[in-house]
Amino acid sequence: MKFTDSPVIELPVLDRRLSIQQDNGSMHVGTSVWPCSLVLVKFAERWHPLMCAAGDTQHPTNPYADLLDFTNKRAVELGAGCGVAAMGLYLLGLQDVVITDIAPVMPALKHNLKRNKPVLKKTLKTAQLYWAKEEQIQALGPPFDFVIATDVVYLEETVGPLIRAMESLVAEDGVVLLGYQLRSPEAHQLFWEICGSVFEVEKIPHEHLHPDYAYEETDVYVLRKKKQDV
Repeated sequence: MKFTDSPVIELPVLDRRLSIQQDNGSMHVGTSVWPCSLVLVKFAERWHPLMCAAGDTQHPTNPYADLLDFTNKRAVELGAGCGVAAMGLYLLGLQDVVITDIAPVMPALKHNLKRNKPVLKKTLKTAQLYWAKEEQIQALGPPFDFVIATDVVYLEETVGPLIRAMESLVAEDGVVLLGYQLRSPEAHQLFWEICGSVFEVEKIPHEHLHPDYAYEETDVYVLRKKKQDV
């Protein structure tokens, strides 16, 4: 895979900087950086304890202190593409994370993990995952405290497998951190229809996103499994 002549996206995270090389000549959407991954990372950075201690949030208390407490938590990213979200959250303290996508995207993902190894100080774990393949889901070793997914809702036929994968992977008291932008009206309608039957949905207020990364059409959601009636 050639990455020459493909634009580079740089993302500052705390005092470090990720450099993501896209392959815009690829036939697969996963080899480009989509905005939701940037929005999710910068939201988490805005409410990171170091940023709050510096007084950068203009809030007397941190409403996301519990949600974004990554200490000793396990995570998996779905449809990771170039791996921006997982790498950014890793720099914010999410140390145990496995990054997944389908086979055609793996070269771009591994290229960017290697490219950013001097910043990350290690090579993060990857695994091939097709959402409909239950054996691949179980091989990841669920449950996870966090399931990360950004810009993954764009094909109607993948919505069902995506939500089932999320449900299988996330712990009963875990959360799905979802970076979302409407890509397909049909996929959008089906996703939220099924999602509402499986998860409690919390939308992060737009004013709580990072002001430099609060794109009008992009949102962050927190999904938690609905409690089953006993």
